[in-house]
Amino acid sequence: MGHFNTETDLFLAQTDVDDIHSIAAIGTLLTSPTFANVQYHAVAGAYGRQSGLYVPAPVLFSLAFGNHWSDAYKNYPYTLKRVTALAEQVLRGNGNLWIAEAGQSDFSADLIRNLTKRRPKLNPQKPIHIVQHSQWNEEQTTPEKLAYVRSVSDYHKIPDGNAPGNGSPGFKTLTRALPETLKNNFKTAELWCQALPIADKYNGKQGRYNNVTIAEGGLDFSDTAEACWIFGLNDLANADDFFFYLSRRK
Repeated sequence: MGHFNTETDLFLAQTDVDDIHSIAAIGTLLTSPTFANVQYHAVAGAYGRQSGLYVPAPVLFSLAFGNHWSDAYKNYPYTLKRVTALAEQVLRGNGNLWIAEAGQSDFSADLIRNLTKRRPKLNPQKPIHIVQHSQWNEEQTTPEKLAYVRSVSDYHKIPDGNAPGNGSPGFKTLTRALPETLKNNFKTAELWCQALPIADKYNGKQGRYNNVTIAEGGLDFSDTAEACWIFGLNDLANADDFFFYLSRRK
């Protein structure tokens, strides 16, 4: 499983205001039997200074992650408390925390501060790994919090997942053709049937970010690049490779 130890570690998928296709893609990844033993939790609304209205998708999150998700947009204090407790349990078992930041680092900074308060002897740089692919996300993080996570955690800035051929998979495509094996899997099909109309409905509306790829009828799950880095899937070149990989594991 790449860098991830299924016996001890926790995978945290943190999304910002509009990562709808990435939520579906990560949920699809987790349906694979290969990921059956992965302990995971998702955080909705993990963003910093990013402007624009939020895109609500609670049904999609529940489809993708079951009960293993929390809504930081709706209730930040409760979400931070819940994720802190989950992370602390993993650390007590000598496990590692792998944070895939589809959004900004503000929530990660607050989480690490909580953990170090509760565990004064903790050196976050050893067990807490943050993976970020987007310079824009870094720029939208509260500067003090970005500096903090960079200095105290094992912070990895990987190549941008918006384009292929740079060391990360390029997960943008102008088509929406899913392999038949994924369409025939009820959960996978339901995930994308939920995600696509939500993204279309809110894309560019009422001051929200206008994703040109989505507007032109394509897919953009570029924020899945962090999960691929964590789980050792960097050899996937693009969206076609991603869906082909999953279709062979159904």
